[in-house]
Amino acid sequence: MDYCYTGDTHEKLFAAYQADEAPFPTQTQMEFPRREHRRPEVDILKRLFFPTCWNAAALVRDELAVLDQLDTLGGLFYSGIRPYSGSDPAETVATVIDQLPTVRTRLKKDVEAAFKGDPAAKTYMEIIRSYPGFMAILVQRVAHTLYEAGASEYARELTEYAKTETGIDIHPGAEIGDHFFIDHGTGVVIGETTAVGEWVRLYQDVTLGALHFEADESDEHRLKKGYKRHPDIGDHVVIGAGTKVLGAITVGDHVSIGANSWVTDDVPDDTKVYVTDHPTQERKRTK
Repeated sequence: MDYCYTGDTHEKLFAAYQADEAPFPTQTQMEFPRREHRRPEVDILKRLFFPTCWNAAALVRDELAVLDQLDTLGGLFYSGIRPYSGSDPAETVATVIDQLPTVRTRLKKDVEAAFKGDPAAKTYMEIIRSYPGFMAILVQRVAHTLYEAGASEYARELTEYAKTETGIDIHPGAEIGDHFFIDHGTGVVIGETTAVGEWVRLYQDVTLGALHFEADESDEHRLKKGYKRHPDIGDHVVIGAGTKVLGAITVGDHVSIGANSWVTDDVPDDTKVYVTDHPTQERKRTK
């Protein structure tokens, strides 16, 4: 459908582009090989958030070009939400688009966290264009605004698409703090009622999930919905590869959880958790 955005997000984004400074990419002459997604919303979001990284330098030069992209994005949001809502979602769409400048500010903090948290990271450009963890959180932060605005089903479509591209499953309902970084990322799962603080770093195959599910007493074949099932993670937390943090527990601030840990109880602030008894390894010569 033809959607016309009437807010001021284009003005805020355009001003934000002009305010960008190194180490964020600011050169408008760069041209990269095209990379298109099966969900056009994702293409547009990437261009709106980081135009110089995605062959969209025109957005940095022309405020009306930003508005044109917002109109296109708004039309896609509208078409995606309408079948679920059964009513006119124009107000919901405008509410979400109004929040895009704030989302962009938070994404810049996520880029910073990735650069500081990965010894292999060379530039901010590399992170924005190639890190699966960054793509996953880019989509999730927008999906979360949709979820909060009442468009939870469409929000889930976007995060499920991000999962097919990245191998990272972050539910749109999860509340993710600033400076968030998933390194490598394959197999990471973050459940709907998870809350994550600031400066949290996860590695591949981490699950922030439910330990068990309550039954719906009104239907023996149905699980209960709408209750807290997943953990709360504090600030300045590192969770190693393969770790499972399960249930409605609290992990405090300044906690480090080693690889392959199984955590089902609260962890206090300033604590290290790790596996002490590793399996014994045996080796046999074949020749």
